[in-house]
Amino acid sequence: MGKIIRTISSDGLVMATAVDATDIVAAAEQIHQTSAVNTAALGRLLTAAALMGNLLKGKRDSLTLRVDGNGPTGLLVAAANSSGDVRGYVENPVVELPLNPAGKLDVGGAVGRTGNLYVLKDLGLKEPYNGCVPLVSGEIAEDITSYYAVSEQIPTVCALGVLVNPNLSVSCAGGFIIQLLPAAGEDTAALVESQVQGLPPVTALLKQGLTPLQILNRALPKLQLELLEEHESAYRCTCSRGRFEKALRSLGKKELEAMAAELPQAEIDCRFCNKHYIFTKAELKALSQKEV
Repeated sequence: MGKIIRTISSDGLVMATAVDATDIVAAAEQIHQTSAVNTAALGRLLTAAALMGNLLKGKRDSLTLRVDGNGPTGLLVAAANSSGDVRGYVENPVVELPLNPAGKLDVGGAVGRTGNLYVLKDLGLKEPYNGCVPLVSGEIAEDITSYYAVSEQIPTVCALGVLVNPNLSVSCAGGFIIQLLPAAGEDTAALVESQVQGLPPVTALLKQGLTPLQILNRALPKLQLELLEEHESAYRCTCSRGRFEKALRSLGKKELEAMAAELPQAEIDCRFCNKHYIFTKAELKALSQKEV
């Protein structure tokens, strides 16, 4: 289980949330058997989704992040609820690239530096909110920062990190999002900017044993942070046989009857957890008789 927290500064001008997503990203790596660079790419997006989900106000609110870049990784998807539970997948799990000039995993090269970040929020309204911004770097954190600046006009600092061991297991992963609230002025913005500059990478702080709250206090030492919320978050798929039955029924009676006539059985894999579902001819016929 990961641990996620949400805080606010005592003057009510800054909101900050942070997560230790090590267990979350490790679960994703085990499910999808990703190469090192894609573990980092998907792990960063899952971490961002957990943080952004935790900032949603309604208990039933949810969001989905899609990164569609021009790199070999292909489509990246991460979905989260308001508790910060997440699930995700990558189109091409195994991509091998040389390290970047800084000696790090080349996430931007794998994801691609041209493309778009899509943000879909289901806030319980008639229509979901859809946002889209061009990728800035493909490194994920900069792209999330750009989304908030362009689509929501919220000054934001986002830091994400995934450290992968030589055996491809996950050493640590986590991140934080710091945002200025509407009443914050330029002095607060300057203060936050000055404090986060020079901060070690999130993975270095996690390797030192710092908790999410300690990381935020390290990032904002001149602000008094008040803890609003602290709970566990996890990689949790919401798929079920019932959900796939509903999806099959949406195909319509004629399509289901044709499938039952042509196929020995229908097989469906969940992209988020790789669970395998089988529907026999008899089950397909039975589903064709049910109303959508």
